[in-house]
This record gives sequence, C-alpha cells and structure tokens, in this order.
Amino acid sequence: MAEAVVCFVAEGLEEFVSRNGEYLSEIRDQVQLALTELQLMRSFAKFVDRRQGDDVEASSWVAIIRDAAYDLEVIVETYALKVVLRRKGVIQSAMKRYACIFIDRIRVRKIESIICDITNTISELRLSLQTNKIEVLIPTYLPPRDTEHHPHPIVGLGAEVEKLVRQLLEDENRVVSIWGMGGIGKTTLAKEVYHHNAVRRHFDCFAWVCISHQFEARRVLEEILVQFISPTYEQREEIASMWDDEIVDKLFFLQREKRCLVVMDDIWRIDSWHNLQVAFPTYEATGSKILLTTRNREVASADGNGFIFECYPLSVNESWELFENIAFFGRNDRGSEIFGKMKELGVDMIRHCKGLPIAIVALAGLLVRKKTLDEWNTVFKNIFENSRDIIGEYVGVRGMLAMSYDDLPYYLKPCFLYLGQFPEDLEIPAKELTQLWIAEGFISLAQQKQRLLATVEDVAYNCLSELVERHIVQVGKRGSVRKIKTCRMHDLMRDLCLWKAEEENFLQIVNFSNIAHKPTGKVRRLALYFDENDFELVSSRSESLDHVRSLLFFGPKNWIPKSTTYILSTFKDLKFLRVLKVEYMVKEVRLPTEIGNMLCLRFLSLRKSNIIWLPPSLGNLICLQTLNLDFCHSNDRTPIIPNVIWKMEQLRHLYLLYYSSSTILRLSNLCNLQTLSCVSSEFCVMSDLTKLTNLRKLGIQLSRPIQNLEELLRSANSTLNRIQSLFVKNDVGVNSQEEVMQIVLSCCRIYKLKLYGPIKELSTDPQHYPNLTKLSLCKCHLKDDQMAILEKLPNLRILLLQYLSFQESTETLVCSRGGFLRLETLSLEYLTTMEEWRIEKGAMPSLLQLGIHCCHGLKTVPHGLVYINSLREFTISRMPRTFYSRLQKGGEDFYIVQHVPSLVLGDVHEE
Repeated sequence: MAEAVVCFVAEGLEEFVSRNGEYLSEIRDQVQLALTELQLMRSFAKFVDRRQGDDVEASSWVAIIRDAAYDLEVIVETYALKVVLRRKGVIQSAMKRYACIFIDRIRVRKIESIICDITNTISELRLSLQTNKIEVLIPTYLPPRDTEHHPHPIVGLGAEVEKLVRQLLEDENRVVSIWGMGGIGKTTLAKEVYHHNAVRRHFDCFAWVCISHQFEARRVLEEILVQFISPTYEQREEIASMWDDEIVDKLFFLQREKRCLVVMDDIWRIDSWHNLQVAFPTYEATGSKILLTTRNREVASADGNGFIFECYPLSVNESWELFENIAFFGRNDRGSEIFGKMKELGVDMIRHCKGLPIAIVALAGLLVRKKTLDEWNTVFKNIFENSRDIIGEYVGVRGMLAMSYDDLPYYLKPCFLYLGQFPEDLEIPAKELTQLWIAEGFISLAQQKQRLLATVEDVAYNCLSELVERHIVQVGKRGSVRKIKTCRMHDLMRDLCLWKAEEENFLQIVNFSNIAHKPTGKVRRLALYFDENDFELVSSRSESLDHVRSLLFFGPKNWIPKSTTYILSTFKDLKFLRVLKVEYMVKEVRLPTEIGNMLCLRFLSLRKSNIIWLPPSLGNLICLQTLNLDFCHSNDRTPIIPNVIWKMEQLRHLYLLYYSSSTILRLSNLCNLQTLSCVSSEFCVMSDLTKLTNLRKLGIQLSRPIQNLEELLRSANSTLNRIQSLFVKNDVGVNSQEEVMQIVLSCCRIYKLKLYGPIKELSTDPQHYPNLTKLSLCKCHLKDDQMAILEKLPNLRILLLQYLSFQESTETLVCSRGGFLRLETLSLEYLTTMEEWRIEKGAMPSLLQLGIHCCHGLKTVPHGLVYINSLREFTISRMPRTFYSRLQKGGEDFYIVQHVPSLVLGDVHEE
C-alpha cells in the first residue's frame, strides 16, 4: 500500500496545486520540493510493499511513507483552503488587516517548517533505500477487460440442486439445512434452489435474508414479512410500528395460510436460530419451508430441523472445469506447447485449492491476466510459499485470496480495502461507492488521461469492473443498460479485506454494540456501526481521531439515536474530513455551524435524515464534489437551504428533495455538475441550467410555471443534449403539462425517463426517443391511445406504469402485434381503474419479467401471455382472491401461465 498511498496522494496534490497555485504562492517552493521527493519515492514504494510481509523493517518503512504522504496532503490542502476563504471573505478594517498579516507570517513560517520536516523524512528514507541498492520498479496500468460476457460457471451442482428441490417440494421436513465450510458454495447452491423453476411455481411467497455475525431478530423477521407481502408505503409504516409479538404472529399466520419459502443465509450460532425459530411453525404440517445455510453443524442439526445436506469440496474434474472456464477465457492458443505447460501448472495449482470454489475462482481470476509461462511459474512458486504459512480449516484458501490482493495494481488496492467499511452482506450501491473513491483521491486525472476516458467517474466505474473481473468483488444487481448497480463481497473475501486493512492501518471499524471497542492508533478512516439499542456513545474528543479523513455512520434505516451529541460533536472535532456519511437519522437535527470548519470535505451525505436547519457556513465547503441533501421530513417541516451552494464550484453531484429556501438558490457557478436531482422551479432560476454544460442526470420539480420556457430551452440546447437521465415532477397540474413535454423533447438523448404528474400527450414520433431504455410513469393521466405510442419506442427495455398513468376513465389497455419488441421488464402498479388488459399475438416477444400489483379492477390475466415464451418471472401481489384462484392449478386461467417458470402469488387484497 505504500505505492498506492504515494501515488494517489502525489497525483491528488499535483491536481490540487495546479488548480489552487495562486493560493500557495508563499509556500510554493516547499510544496514543490516535497512533491518532487514523493515522486522519487514512488519508484521505491513497490519494492517496499513486496518486502512488507517478510520483515519488520519493511513494515516500518511503509508506515513512515504512508504517514508522511498523508500529513503532507492535509497540511497543504488546509493551508490553501483557508487562504481561499480569507480572500473571498469580507474586507477587514485596516487595524485588523495589519494584525492578520502579522499572524499570517507566523503561520506561514510554521507551515514551511512542517513541510520541510515531512520532506526531510521522505528524503532520508529514500536515500537510505537508494544506498542499499533497492531495485526500482516502475508501475504500469493495464486497461480493464470487458466483463459483460465473462463466464461465471456453476459446476457440479445439478444433482445437488435437484435433490434439495425434491426435499422442499415433496418431503415433510419443514427445515432443510445446507452445511459446510466457508467458501464451499453453500450460498451459490441455495440461490440455484431458490430460483429453480419448480420451486418458484410451487411456493406462493418468498423471502431471502442474510444472517450476519451480529444481527437483530426483529429486523430479520420484519424484512421477511416485507418480502412476503410486498407492502404499500402505508403498510410498511404499520409494520414498523408493530410490537415484536405482532410480527411473529403475522408471520406464523401467513405460513399456515400460504406456501412460503424462507432462505436464511449464513446462520453462525445456535442461539441465532433459536431467536428466529419462534416465528416459524417448524413442528406443524404446513406447506411452508425454511432453507438455511450454515458453517455450524450444531445449527444444521438443531431440534426441529429436518433434512441436512452437507456440502463437499469439488472433485478434481469439477475443480478443473471451473478453473479452466475462467483462467483460459479468451485464449486462442489452445493446443500449443505453451498452453499445454500452462495447463500442467494449472492442474498442480488447483490441488492447493482443496476443491473450494472461492479459492479456485480467486486463483483463476488472478491467472486470467497472466499471459506468459514465466508469470504462471511465479504464481505457482508463490502458492507453495503461502501454503506453508496457512493452517486450520482454510488451508490454501487465505493464501489464494491474499495472492489476489497482492497481484492488484496499486490503483486498485485502496479501492478494494475501502469496501471493508461496509457492513457484512450489504449490497453496496456502485454509484455511491465510486463517488466515495473519487472523494478519497483514489481516482486521479492521470488515470483518466491514460485510459482516454471522459470523466473520473468513468475511471472509477472501470476500477469496479476490474475488481469484478478479477473475481474479488461480486455483482449484486445490474441496471437497465447492464451497468453494475450494486456490488458485494463474499464473507471470506471481506475477512481478507479487513485483515489487510488492519495490517495497512487503512481503516478501523467501531461497533457500538461492543462498548469496549474503541478506535486506537492514528486512524485515517473510521466506520461506526450502531443499532436501535446503542449505548451511551464514547466521546469523539480523542487525539487518536485528529487524523480522520473519512467517517461513515452505519445504522438501521429509520434510526432514532438516543442522543445526537456524539454525531454533532463530530462536526466540531474532525476538521480534516474528506468524507462524511450520516444517513437515516429520523430524529430532528439542526446542523451545527461548525460543519463549515471541514474545509477539505469532498463527500457529504445526509440522505433520509431529518435535518431541520442548515447553517450558512455550509458555503465554506468549497471542495465538495458530492452533496446529498435528499432529506426525510416529518410534521410538514421542510428544511430551508441557505443560498450558498453556488460557492461549491467543484460540486459534481447534488441531490435535493423536499426543500425550501429563503432566497433563490444560485446554481450557475456549478460548471462541473453532472447530477442535479431534484431542482425546484420555485426556489431556483431555471436559466442557470444553461450554464451546467456537464449535466448527465437532471431532476426538475415544477412547483410553479417557468417563464420564457421556449427561449430557455433553445439557449440550453447544448446542455440538454448531454442529459442521459431525466425526471420531471409536475406539481402545478394541468396548466404545466405542456411544459413537461417541451422539457422532455429538448432532452433528445435520454436513456432513462421518469414522469410524475399530468402531461398532455407523448410525441407521436418514436424517433424523438431513440435511446430511451427505461420509462416510469405515475399520475400522468394519459389517454388509452397513448399505449400505441409507448409500444413503438425502439429501444425500450423497462416500463413501469404506476398509479394513474392513464386517465381514470381508461378501462382497457391493449398491447398490439409487433409492439414492445425489446421490452424485457413490465410492471403495472396501482392501475385501479383498469378492468381489461389485452395482449395480441406477436406483442412483447422479448419480455422476461412481468409484475401486476394492486390493479384491483383487473379481472383476469390477458390470454395473450400464452404466446410470450420468453417470460421467465411473473409476480402478482395485492390482487383480489378470485384473481389468484383463476391462476392456480385447476383454475380457468392456469393454462395461460403454466409455461412461466417462476409464478409468484403474493399477498391477497381483501376488499
């Protein structure tokens, strides 16, 4: 990590100095000398990293390099930013000005002295390494490969899947346990069973929950109930207010009335199972089943558990099949002599994986980028060295995973270690993750230029793709254009991540359910975990936290802390933060003015928190790149945002929702802005949008009519042409429905479009939306003939038709022959007036997923579904009981859906 720290600090500082050089004039020479020493040190850092695992001296070198680089970064940034703010401030009186000049000269000399000390530290270590004739290793970039078609084969599971499916469908055992050591493929096997066609058709309700080391039974049971019934917003609030016993009773009743399948993934302890067991009728003859995975034999064989399936390591042939499909992916020299020797090495290497899929995949992901026999031989030698050091249950596994980490190029190592901050089993949003990487300085303009990409966001996404390609990070979900939407890590890979992060002093995690666990040492990045029963929190006033650059709070959603004292004191004490993420606080909070002291802050997220007041000092945060003020609000108290956002000229992503302002918010200065969601026409000047030439995602809330809209749209033509995602919310009503379509038609290259509120009509020419991939409509009050326009959209893949998408008088919807040729996902939600839906033969030939929710007037599914052979998943919820009975086996409409592999019938709407 010495190489990584030196590189991203040096590159980040060079960018900072080039952008803010005028504010560093008094210390320019000292800064330049320090940067030169950092660049010279970069040549030795890779060697130091390689030596770190071998001796204590190398670990000491790493610590010296790392701390010196970080300290230089902090001192230069904070000095320059204070100069910026002082020069932009109000002119002081003559006496005060002379006093400030005198004080500033003293401060400058002190800063110069500190920088000189740091420079000398780096220089002395570099000369020492050079004297010892340390080899110089020049880092290189390898462009990431395309991962879209990279194989992720499942081998050796066919018979096991079928056996488990029979147990769930035919056997009387209420609980089926999959038991085995970590990394052996329990979760993969459970997923295959969970998504099996026969299983999806047999059960009515499904839920999948992950049970981590530290879990709360209440939250797990609540999540199962939510997945069972697909509740409305009002029902979710009702569930949140239930007593624990009420949730248990509700789950118990559902499992008696319906065939429910619950997967509990990765239960560690027997007491965890006993805490959850009370909600499940494990001793009654019901059609509901539980499938659990565990590393603990005691859990698998607990009282009340039925069939136990033990996972065994892959056979030699299965191991080779999995390895070969990844390690030799894309090779065109099969049959050559070199290929044959590599194959021999591969066979020898996978023996050390002991048949564990995670080790095999990690090894193959490492070797897929090694193209020569010498490179394969080097990995082979390293395997023998690592194998000698590993003992216990995971012989060879930790060594394989560690080699995957060691093989990462320097620019990926901090990106990987950063993932360790996120809680176990969490699906991490890719967009937020890449924004955090950029804010931390892991992604630089140098990488952007070298890879010839448009933005640093593109570079960051490519880094995530490369971690996926190396099988270090797993894809959770993909979006409408197949980009990674969420990602996650296997438990063993996360264990490696935390081990390496601790070894490198990269980050620390403090879990306040364990009050004895306090931050120690010189902490740079800190993640704090809370639950509803958080103890009196430890004070943040500690010397060990003076160096914190990143602080992430992780609590449950709708978290109401007993006290916000600790959180608010954070704003006063930690002045060098680059990242602050505090979300889901529903207790009313007034943001303290001291937040304006965090001059280095680049990422601030207060998403879904009940912030009732923001101070004007927020304008001091001139380095902010991401600002998320997507607040929740209670008691109709809308937060007032001061008119200071215009000062944040580096801002790239701005999230606003449900806000007001005492004055009109200026935005025209934000020329770097890529995301603006959601700007109100009442509190912002819409003409400012013409200056935002880098916008890619735009949300507009029409809270009052826009003056001179046509003229504004003409002047904003070049800006709007770059918009890829557009959301327009019409709060004015029918008087602004024409304005909505004028805005939409001006954004001619959008991929995603969401419209909320009345619109006059869609353009009859589908070529106005050539790239449109995802469309969401709600309260648009379209006429039923507009369906004929929707079905002609040439590239539409996802369509969400929600409450009052069509007029209340619309009783029939028709999908005609040849319509929706590329549509893959269709969801109909709360179309309560729709009584008939007709699908003609030849419509929607590519449909994969279909959902019908709360369409209470619909009497039956359309007969035309019988022609859609591509349909894989059909989910129905909150529909009348008669609707369900027609679809069940023996029902009059069963023939229409019997070809669909996965038919999920959710909670019934009781009239």
